[in-house]
Amino acid sequence: MKILKKTLLILLIILLILQFFGPDKNEGDLASVNVFISETNPPENVHKILKESCFDCHSNKTNYPWYNKITPVNYWLADHVKDGKKHLNFSKWSEYSLKKKEHKMDELHEEVEKKKMPLDSYTWTHSEANLTQEQIDVVVSWGKKVQANYKQQMNSK
Repeated sequence: MKILKKTLLILLIILLILQFFGPDKNEGDLASVNVFISETNPPENVHKILKESCFDCHSNKTNYPWYNKITPVNYWLADHVKDGKKHLNFSKWSEYSLKKKEHKMDELHEEVEKKKMPLDSYTWTHSEANLTQEQIDVVVSWGKKVQANYKQQMNSK
């Protein structure tokens, strides 16, 4: 029993010490998505959806919730953001080739349509990111139009 208490005490002390450390935050400027916004020209309702449901994990600016101050949750969130940006980073849109932009728009509307995005783990704590079927439809429709525009640009070259 003494060993169990000592082990728990040591783990508690380690957990307390770890609270003073954390991963780097994704605290860039949301203006970094301006190229994407101006190039794809989403309607206001789609822009709002992107801002509430996508940009936290897929841009260089994350609005962190209060629980991001708790280790190990902050590492879990940092990993989610890093993984999200690896797949699609709206802040780096200007660096993408025309072919990559077309492909990313294809993935965007497919993931939303299949309800794979936004992730459930995100919408549990960000209820505003939960998309209604109407919102899904409008994002998918817009995404397909933008993708078709990129495809047309590629074919005209």
